[in-house]
Amino acid sequence: MPEVASAPEIIRRYFALASQPDTEAYFALFADDAVVEDEDRTHVGIDAIRAWRAEVPLVTYDITDVEQTPDGTVVTATISGDFPGSPFAGLRYRFEDYDDRQIRRLRIAP
Repeated sequence: MPEVASAPEIIRRYFALASQPDTEAYFALFADDAVVEDEDRTHVGIDAIRAWRAEVPLVTYDITDVEQTPDGTVVTATISGDFPGSPFAGLRYRFEDYDDRQIRRLRIAP
């Protein structure tokens, strides 16, 4: 993932952990009241994020772009896994609110 090297450390950790089976290290990346939007569904709080993760298949990520925008960091990736339409190119992970310790808002959408 050469492009991800330019991303902040917490975002690099997100992609390193997101392709692994769920671990406490992955969930620790999120604030207690974090918001994740994926496939037009909003998941608020750690319990909701755990439930969301239980529903989605594990995927691998091929990072194709990292962009700093006024609204946060946008990482574009091709994801591959056990789901219809795999691989899917151009999925954007919009890290809209985060600091060095926790992610507070993540929107995942093309």
